[in-house]
Amino acid sequence: MEIIHINVHYAVGIIIASISNYFIGLTLFEFILIVFCSFLMDFDIILSKYARDNNHRMLITHSIIPALLIILIGLIMTWPALIIGGIAYLIHVIIDTFDWGTNFFGVNKNPWGLKLLISKQELKNLETILKDFKIKKSFFDFRYYSKKTILTIEFILAIFMILCAYFFALQFFLMILLYFPFLAFHIYVYLKLKKIEGNN
Repeated sequence: MEIIHINVHYAVGIIIASISNYFIGLTLFEFILIVFCSFLMDFDIILSKYARDNNHRMLITHSIIPALLIILIGLIMTWPALIIGGIAYLIHVIIDTFDWGTNFFGVNKNPWGLKLLISKQELKNLETILKDFKIKKSFFDFRYYSKKTILTIEFILAIFMILCAYFFALQFFLMILLYFPFLAFHIYVYLKLKKIEGNN
C-alpha cells in the first residue's frame, strides 16, 4: 500500500527537531537523528515480500515496538535527543493509521487504524479493485491525491516546517531543502502512473 508520503513525515521530523532545539538545544547530529527517526521505518518497503499481502505496513517495523525500544534506550542512556527520536518514530506510526492503517501493536493480522482513505468494503475486495489498474500502486496514489484535505494538510505542514526551522533552528535551516526532492519524487511517480493508466 502507498504510504503517507515521505515528505510529510520528513516535514513532521523537522518540526519536532526544530521545536526540540528551541527547548534543549541540539547538535547537528542530534537534529539529523530526530529527523531520520521520523521516516526511518519507510525503508522497510524493501522487505515488502516478507510482509502479509506484501504490505510493508504489516511488518513489525511499522508498529509501536521499535519506537518504544528507541525511547527506552534513550532513557537508559539519558539522551534526550534519542528519546525525542523515538517519539518522532511513534508519531509516524500514529500518522500512518489514518490513511491505510498499519501493524500498530506489532501483532495485528490486518492493518489497524481509522483507514480514512479506504472503506471496509473496498478493503475486503481490494484484490478485485486492484485488477482494474495496470499497476496496483495507482489505486493508492490516485486515492491519495484525490483528497483535497490531505493535500491541504501537506501544504500546511510544509509551511509550518519552514516557520519552525526558521524561528527555532535557524542554524539547521538548510535541512528543509531535502523536503523538496521527496515531494518532487512523489509528484513524478503520480504523474507517471496517470500517464500509464490513461493509456487503457
